[in-house]
Amino acid sequence: MALLEQTADFLWNPWLLGLFLVTGLVYSVGSGWFQIFGFCTWWRATAGSLLRQQKKQTGGLSPLQALATALASTMGTGSIAGVAAALTLGGPGAVFWMWISALLGMMTSCGEKLLAVKYQRPGPDGALRGGPMYYLRDGLGSKALAACFCLACIPATLAGGNLIQSSSIAAGLEAAFHLPRLPVGIATALLTALVMVGGVGRIAAVSSALVPAMALLYLGSGGVVLLYHWDKIPEALGLIFSCALSPAAALGGGAGWTMASALRHGIARGVFTNEAGLGTSAMAHGAARTDCPAQQGMWGIFEVFLSTLVVCTVTALAILVSGIPFSPAGLTGAPLTAAAFGSVLGSAGEAIVALSLLLFAFSSILGWSYYGQQALEFLSGARLLPAYRAVFLLCTLAGAVWESSSLWQLVDLCSALMALPNLAALLILAPQALADLLRWQVDFGQKKTAFQTKKMEKPY
Repeated sequence: MALLEQTADFLWNPWLLGLFLVTGLVYSVGSGWFQIFGFCTWWRATAGSLLRQQKKQTGGLSPLQALATALASTMGTGSIAGVAAALTLGGPGAVFWMWISALLGMMTSCGEKLLAVKYQRPGPDGALRGGPMYYLRDGLGSKALAACFCLACIPATLAGGNLIQSSSIAAGLEAAFHLPRLPVGIATALLTALVMVGGVGRIAAVSSALVPAMALLYLGSGGVVLLYHWDKIPEALGLIFSCALSPAAALGGGAGWTMASALRHGIARGVFTNEAGLGTSAMAHGAARTDCPAQQGMWGIFEVFLSTLVVCTVTALAILVSGIPFSPAGLTGAPLTAAAFGSVLGSAGEAIVALSLLLFAFSSILGWSYYGQQALEFLSGARLLPAYRAVFLLCTLAGAVWESSSLWQLVDLCSALMALPNLAALLILAPQALADLLRWQVDFGQKKTAFQTKKMEKPY
């Protein structure tokens, strides 16, 4: 694992860290910082659209189903255990860089989803396919880079999308309810198999039910913790900013935290939780049928906003205000988050974190299973899919009985190998994506004006 860690660190620090930020900056500046100044526009096009009657979709996922499928993978253990790990490895300053990566990643995610729909193609079964491999092949004209992306994606689905998630489920249920790991692994594998055999439609249906429930449960409980310690929130925010920007503060406490470690772990964990720049969640959005590619890009912005700026921030602040000490040699991961919730809610708080972790991790397994199948199908057609499904389910079982904390290095390496071709495509295709975004903004503004005029002229 030492070689994996060295290779991952070489790729991430500083090359990929800079490339993620540069890509997000290109899309942010090119769009006039749309994620900030266009907040009302993208919010109306996403959360606001949920209040309006939705047109029935045929031949593909609805935008909301695509969002749920993507969030099923992004809101995994990274939102609970990953944030806690980033805090212990990079210090409170890691949260600041997680925010920066999310702010810029909102536009990176918008570009990914837009391009995924722009270059989507119907599959052999008639369902729509889309994602980085398609805009790498058809937009960038590089079959080799498309293949490289898929080859990196497949082991990532087995490691970060499965082994780590299954291990977190088993560890959480063992700690909270003393359930043995092997039966938990068998149950998780069986439930995963039942959903996988139904294809993307069943994955989307289950995700659409799970994602709202788990988000409300976790955010509601985290909100109670923050309300209880509301007077400590300003101090926690000050610690985040001081440790991110001040070398002296970052080195405080003798934990070995530095600005470099905060930058490294903050951005890496931010990317793992929202997947902006990796291209994986774009595969879910690429299966959506929508009137305009940029419309799906709005859901990409909303996705990063919810998964990182909301869910991960609640986790980080709950840990910081709880007063529970943390360091690389101490409590970390999900147990640290559980202890923070338990400091206010007692054993119920620890049980809520365990249940949330189960829901987050299981939904993540479902989302990543779809990504792996799409990557393999792109490379070799459907003939190897049964073998992949069998291996995936074995990994689900293995993760439950095997301590997989060392796999984070493999996850970082696979993420880097996926991100390199994807970010290159996003930068080269940025003029196309930004032009489509601008046209959609004009059309959306005109539709809004027409709607308001019609409403004003309505007789009473």
